Amino acid sequence: MDLDFTEEHEMLREMVRGVCAEYAPLEVVRELENHEQGLPEAFWKQLVELGLVGILVPEEYGGQGQSLLEAAILYEEFGRALAPSPHFVSAVLSASALAIAGSEEQKKAWLPGIAGGDRVLAPAWLEPRSGFGPKGVKLRAEAEGDGFVLDGTKMHVNYAAIADRLVVLARTGEAEGAIDLFLVDPKAAGVTLSQRENLGSETTYRVDLEGVRVAASDRIGAAGSGWETWSAVMNDAIVLAAAQAAGGAKAALEMTVDYAKTREQFGKPLGAFQSISHYLADAATQIEGGSTLVYEAAWKRSVGQETTLHAPLAKLFMCHAYRDITAMCQQVWGGVGFTIEYDIQLYFRRAKQLQMSWYDERMLGELVAAQELD
Repeated sequence: MDLDFTEEHEMLREMVRGVCAEYAPLEVVRELENHEQGLPEAFWKQLVELGLVGILVPEEYGGQGQSLLEAAILYEEFGRALAPSPHFVSAVLSASALAIAGSEEQKKAWLPGIAGGDRVLAPAWLEPRSGFGPKGVKLRAEAEGDGFVLDGTKMHVNYAAIADRLVVLARTGEAEGAIDLFLVDPKAAGVTLSQRENLGSETTYRVDLEGVRVAASDRIGAAGSGWETWSAVMNDAIVLAAAQAAGGAKAALEMTVDYAKTREQFGKPLGAFQSISHYLADAATQIEGGSTLVYEAAWKRSVGQETTLHAPLAKLFMCHAYRDITAMCQQVWGGVGFTIEYDIQLYFRRAKQLQMSWYDERMLGELVAAQELD
């Protein structure tokens, strides 16, 4: 593993950090909390113009065709800025599902639009009182005529209101892995969107599907291949979620270190107290180790090596560290750290939300155990 970033990597990092600072500062983040659409248009336009929306989309479909390593650099900066956008659900999850299993017609119809920012797709995966595994997919897709009829409920569907299509995981048989992916128009008859709130104040929806008809051509991949496709998508996606956690943890720690240097108690800065300085040092150590794990997973994927162990390890460790570090940071800030007026609470809430999203710790632990023990 080469631990040195290239000059091009550093240029990418600097460029993304500048765009986030100018077009998605924390003032914008606050404005878009629990927003109906949640999309800062100026920021999204800049990502499109710089080719960053299509960073993982293959070049033949209008994207940049970059590796997971470049995407991890992008997502670390997104995490540092708490930048709100549908990039993850559309350009990572949905685009990857199409790139892996979509027909040539589906790829040509959707991938160029996703890369160009004109089209947004959002996965509809999790369900009420259900887990992250295949058994948690209970929404039914019954074959009828030359298509399917979908019935069920999906939760935590981010950016559903601006999505051109939902990528719906639906059960087509009784076997545990009998799951397919379907492209569903959120404006189709029988689809109902209800906005919900979560700890991270993201733009998220409950989606109810009642007798929703889709054509056979709207299925992504072969019959019964949906969970295999989704698992492959998630194996890459959780590395980017871990990179996002690393960026957020770094920003929260930097913010707290600056505060500890200037806030005085008993005639000296907070950081001069050994207990506080040790907390901050421990956090820096966690971030350094976690970031190395994240970039190792991204690097292994970029050179074609297996990441079924390193990907869940990276998210499990880094998201846990992000949550713990931001909790410690709030304690250093004291009572004001829990108030809306101060920015550190933004990172604390999003750290916990990210830890619970896109595989929680229990699911990640099972994936790691399967690799180590099975």
